[in-house]
Amino acid sequence: MFRRPERREALFGGEGSVLVEALEGGLCEPFSAVLLCELAPGGRVGEHLQQADAELILGLAGEAVLYVQERPHPVTPGRVVALPLGSRLAIDNASTEHPFRYLIVKARPR
Repeated sequence: MFRRPERREALFGGEGSVLVEALEGGLCEPFSAVLLCELAPGGRVGEHLQQADAELILGLAGEAVLYVQERPHPVTPGRVVALPLGSRLAIDNASTEHPFRYLIVKARPR
């Protein structure tokens, strides 16, 4: 599924690695990026602020818990979590055996 992913270690002070690839194709406003991501088994993306874009995160494979403003949101394939601009996000892979694959759709406020 990945063509040229970038490996990021301990993203935002988290644990483990995340593969990240910006998907190519034409985007129209308000969309600024679409990212395919895979968080390693047992991995964690540290808490960070959504400073420039609101985001939608769509679970593709595996299971995770997304913390939005410290509130847990279990995510499985097909589940979407919305992140308003200015919110804080952290992600924990719920499995120590399988990666969590997800899609991030970023949108700039108008």
